[in-house]
Amino acid sequence: MGTMQLARKEYVSRALETAIHVGLLSVLVAVCFLILRPFLPLIAWGIIVAVAVYPAYARLKTAFRGRGTLAAVLTTIVLLAALIVPAILLTGTLVEGVQTVTTRIREGSLTIPAPPASIKSWPIIGAPLTNMWSLASSNVAATLSHFAPQIKTIIPGLLSATAGIGLTLLQLMLSIVLAGVLLANAEDCAKISRAFADRLFGSRGAEFDQLMGSTIRSVTIGVLGVAIIQSVLAGIGFLAVGLPGAGLWAIVFLIAAVLQVGGPLLIPAVIYAFAITSTTKAMLFLVWCAFVGLMDNVLKPILLGRGAAVPIAVVFVGVIGGFVSMGFIGMFVGAIVLSVGYKLLLAWLGAEPTSEENLEPVLQQAAQPARSA
Repeated sequence: MGTMQLARKEYVSRALETAIHVGLLSVLVAVCFLILRPFLPLIAWGIIVAVAVYPAYARLKTAFRGRGTLAAVLTTIVLLAALIVPAILLTGTLVEGVQTVTTRIREGSLTIPAPPASIKSWPIIGAPLTNMWSLASSNVAATLSHFAPQIKTIIPGLLSATAGIGLTLLQLMLSIVLAGVLLANAEDCAKISRAFADRLFGSRGAEFDQLMGSTIRSVTIGVLGVAIIQSVLAGIGFLAVGLPGAGLWAIVFLIAAVLQVGGPLLIPAVIYAFAITSTTKAMLFLVWCAFVGLMDNVLKPILLGRGAAVPIAVVFVGVIGGFVSMGFIGMFVGAIVLSVGYKLLLAWLGAEPTSEENLEPVLQQAAQPARSA
């Protein structure tokens, strides 16, 4: 009887001690999360940028004969230049366009050409668009006065969006600097990432570690890369045709291209080109916009699944769903989570072999960057 009581007391003591340890660990994790919470988006973006540009960094490091710090500094400088220079050019174009339009409105010299007669025959939107356009072309002041309540409602949102874009640019700049620090310590970071994957996925840790990296790179190239290429080409077309506020149009088109709705945004620009320029120039602009709007149908299927060990559809759905749920960072989080979930589902269903023989190519691929470093 005494032995049983002693065993029971020992059991209760161990349970109590375990509960205290778990509680203290939970408190520590919660406090760490609260401290790091303001920096989590910055850290996440830094990791994403570092993983996305690691192949280029590895080639630079090889070219510099193993001097990783120098390669990381050069990579950081190039990325910052690629972000800052277009932002300055687009901002200058946007400010100039807004100032020109504001000055013309104040002077009463702003004129809008009459709508083409063919627009009236368009189904559904033809008649309302013609009436509104005709009112704007005959009396700009009356049009602005008529839509003053809607304009007043939109202005705060535009100011908030502008401030948000500025904060996003600042966050991206800091993330690039953080990515440079991570690249300079790439070997240690790779060991931590591999150890974390091994703890989560056991013997398949190398496979899922490689899957996460390839997914980040495919999303970066297949979604953001294609959207940026389209935006640059669209911006060139806007400037060539003389579209007012070409910088703003390019920024809006970039956001729309990420959301996979960039093509419809080119329609108003084409209509405006036919209204203010010659038919030849407008037709050339139409062909250019068609090329820009359709090029993602060719590039995205090729680039989105490049290097990813899951179907393109899984990555694509993860990108769109993550963006809608969590914003820009969600494009990567959604694609990674859905890809890992897809692989886990296949493993659980037994549809994918898990032998060491099947893991060997993945292990060799994961070891290549370490050997090249």
